[in-house]
Amino acid sequence: MKLKLFFEKHKTVLLWIVFVTTVVAVFLLGLLAASINERRAEIATLYKNKKVEIKGIEPRNEIWGENYPREFETWKKTSEMDFSSKHLGNTEKDVLEQRPAMVILWAGYAFSQDYGEPRGHSYAVTDVVRTLRTGAPMNDKDGPQPGTCWSCKSPDVPRMMAEMGVEKFYSVKWGSLGSEIVNPIGCADCHEPETMNLQISSPALKEAYDRMGKDISASPIQDMRSLACAQCHVEYYFKGEGKYLTFPWDSGMTVEAIEKYYDNIEFTDWTHKLSKAPMLKAQHPDFELFRMGPHAQRGLACADCHMPYKTEGAIKFSDHQLVSPLKYIDRTCQTCHRETTEKLVSYVYEYQDKALEIRDRVESELAKTHIGAKFAWDNGAGEKQMEKVLKLLRAAQWRWDFAVASHGASFHAPVETQRILAHSLDKTYQAQIELNKVLSSLGVKGEIPMPDISTKEKAQSYIGLDMKDLREKKDEFNKSIVPSWKEKATANKRLLR
Repeated sequence: MKLKLFFEKHKTVLLWIVFVTTVVAVFLLGLLAASINERRAEIATLYKNKKVEIKGIEPRNEIWGENYPREFETWKKTSEMDFSSKHLGNTEKDVLEQRPAMVILWAGYAFSQDYGEPRGHSYAVTDVVRTLRTGAPMNDKDGPQPGTCWSCKSPDVPRMMAEMGVEKFYSVKWGSLGSEIVNPIGCADCHEPETMNLQISSPALKEAYDRMGKDISASPIQDMRSLACAQCHVEYYFKGEGKYLTFPWDSGMTVEAIEKYYDNIEFTDWTHKLSKAPMLKAQHPDFELFRMGPHAQRGLACADCHMPYKTEGAIKFSDHQLVSPLKYIDRTCQTCHRETTEKLVSYVYEYQDKALEIRDRVESELAKTHIGAKFAWDNGAGEKQMEKVLKLLRAAQWRWDFAVASHGASFHAPVETQRILAHSLDKTYQAQIELNKVLSSLGVKGEIPMPDISTKEKAQSYIGLDMKDLREKKDEFNKSIVPSWKEKATANKRLLR
């Protein structure tokens, strides 16, 4: 009865509320329908206006650009080097020069020769050819590098895998593929040409999913917007004599699970030149750490932040520049976070500063421990005495490398990254305690003498690197081989214009 009286009393107002609500709902539905029709028209226009028919594995990004000019124009911006934040960007910087202790950490491994900050995708082939880590043997079919080293550098890789077979591609020498791998990371790495759907072109990622009992082809589109990146931005190793590219996820994707995998198969990347520890080298476990962070756990994909949408007139498309989200905060962070640019940037820097504070401490203490281990060997330590020291050194450096090799880790997963670095520091100190026990048993007293490793040059000299000889060999290679390599590539019609 009361409800009836209330309705009669406020009948006019209630009817107006219903009317206005209906009008708004119809309007919003109209906008949705228009958006859907607009998108359908956009897709239809794209297919209707295709200038070339792309079939199979087409590695030339310029060809794709004929059909998808907007995406291609933004992809070309991966060649720009105009952005630097407090800690990273897309500029060219020498990391060993900034942090010379890393030379000591990688003594006996090629990373102690040359390690630079990452640049855009368009430099993928250029940088792997020119880095000192690959040396001069690109023209030498008997050189030490396997074909596997080309993986993740070019859409020519899946093309050559299809032609040669995957196993043969991995096992041949790097130099024998030099005139074929010429187009930098691009369209065919991630897209199926007929529909432009995202695809996985990396056998290693598919195989890793198979071993985990997962069907990667059944992944939803949002997952694919990260899995396309996970073809390369992951931890991996070269398995067996054939150097078969393998993702070590069988026991899980955490730093401990991957370490367990390597320990179980007794895998070692190299033996440290100073400490003689059996070492692991992390690659770039971006995907593994991203999954443990707050953005991934809330359903975001890599592309949401690194490939934000752009609009051109009525057309909406993904930006393929693939740069730090800090470069375009209005299209990345601020689509979800209603705060000022200054405030959002300060949050990022706060996360990074705290993680890097621990990182710097770890690098200093790890370098001291490797040098101390050499001192113990020089004073007559035996293998049994050094066993605990070397095991702890391997574990400590693996954790440090896992955290720092993933360049975005301190923001992607700040809590997990700081946990990993804290465990690294703890194991480093444990190694120092065990080392002091060894020295004490040898009757060695006093402080461990520490060399001057305050610069990259001094650190490289200490571990016995002849950088002048390495650079001369590389310069000779660049002058004599690269021109003919480019000529072959052009003749091969794999590199346009």
